[in-house]
Amino acid sequence: MAQGRQKTRLPLRDLSSKFPPIYGKLSVMPLLKIVHYPEPVLLTVGKPVSDEMFGNGFAGTIDNMFETMYRAGGVGLAAPQVGVSRRFFVMDVPLENGVPNKLVFVNPEILHVEGEQTGDEGCLSFPGLYQTVKRDMRVIVRAQDVQSEKFEMDLDGLAARCVLHETDHCDGIVFLDRMTVLKRELAKRKIKHLQKTGKWE
Repeated sequence: MAQGRQKTRLPLRDLSSKFPPIYGKLSVMPLLKIVHYPEPVLLTVGKPVSDEMFGNGFAGTIDNMFETMYRAGGVGLAAPQVGVSRRFFVMDVPLENGVPNKLVFVNPEILHVEGEQTGDEGCLSFPGLYQTVKRDMRVIVRAQDVQSEKFEMDLDGLAARCVLHETDHCDGIVFLDRMTVLKRELAKRKIKHLQKTGKWE
């Protein structure tokens, strides 16, 4: 999920002005290529991460995804966005005091949603495109961490929006699918124009 112009009034906490900065010293690990719509991997349901996949190699992939996300100016990045059709994502929506909050969700399951929020939303696989998207205000999600340990988390506001956005990616759903029919068609026209001008790869 790209840093957007959040307009929603969040009753519990407003995180919209505290997006993660591109942190001082970044490592020299290679960046991953972020694929753009309409790459087929973005429209395909990701396969679960099996127990055999957890290990040193997987942790390295997670590190690379965080690095790639920060360099791209995002707050969330799912595996399908870097060409990997698996169910996991990383995110960093800072806490209220601005402290980074790096989280990894493997094989995410949405257990409960409630409330409603409407605000601008962007996506790293749709560079430069922002649209108003309606999401649930609160989400309870179950997932595994990078060591395969299971956990549950209760999130609201921007963090909930990010979890829902990235879980959609794991399900082969892009944020175009969450727009109204009119806005979706306008967005597709803009994408086609950018493709013709070579500004959308």
